[in-house]
Amino acid sequence: MHNWAELGTELENTLRLKTKIIAYRRLEKAEELEKIKNVARIDHFFTFCQVPFLVRVNGFTVGITKDDKMNDRCTRLFGLRPATEKSMNAEATMLATTWFRSPEEGLQQQGDYYRIPVGEAIVLAPLTRQKFEPEVLLAYGNSAQIMMLICGLQKDKYERFWFSFIGEGACSDSLAQCYVTGKPAVSLLCYGERAFGAVQDEEIAVALPPKDLERAISGLKELSKVGLRYPISFAGPSLDPTPVLAKAYPALAKS
Repeated sequence: MHNWAELGTELENTLRLKTKIIAYRRLEKAEELEKIKNVARIDHFFTFCQVPFLVRVNGFTVGITKDDKMNDRCTRLFGLRPATEKSMNAEATMLATTWFRSPEEGLQQQGDYYRIPVGEAIVLAPLTRQKFEPEVLLAYGNSAQIMMLICGLQKDKYERFWFSFIGEGACSDSLAQCYVTGKPAVSLLCYGERAFGAVQDEEIAVALPPKDLERAISGLKELSKVGLRYPISFAGPSLDPTPVLAKAYPALAKS
């Protein structure tokens, strides 16, 4: 197992993240939760939107099984129950009364969902607690922090990243999409997580494959050497930016 606590602390400090990076893992059997220390369980009705706050702010390790009282829509997204034609049609009808104009459009959104394969339980914990081997990492920050994290990945090895917006149910755009594709996924957090999960207006989220954590940290260190780091200094919109640019692009100082 990697030293996730050390790596998580380094990234949190480098980007000055206000909340903890979340480690996520799907469990084939619910009994696997018993092997993880101090797992909190939720005994009332809840939505998944509320869980990240409990982890990243309150520091809890939260375990959820298919028998818990989590909203059915959430259980189908996170693989605790299978998504069936009947359940998708029912959800599409409900969505037609809120976010979409018709059940047909609601069903189209359902078809676009990334969904985690079916298992009996999931568990989330602060990465720095080193509770288990994570399958996905989820970090919350402002747009500048998340931008720098992704630039760190590109500094280490360039690739173009593609992100999506599904609307309500944005955990499909981040955590589930990353799980299924194995690629980083940025999410504009949805209404539910703002209303129930206390997400702040300036926050967005990025889900990362754990293998990319060291890559991101390495890239951020390299960027920092040329003065590209968070927090980002303001040169001023009315000034000649040459002195600031020259720190990162020395050729400009000679021109």
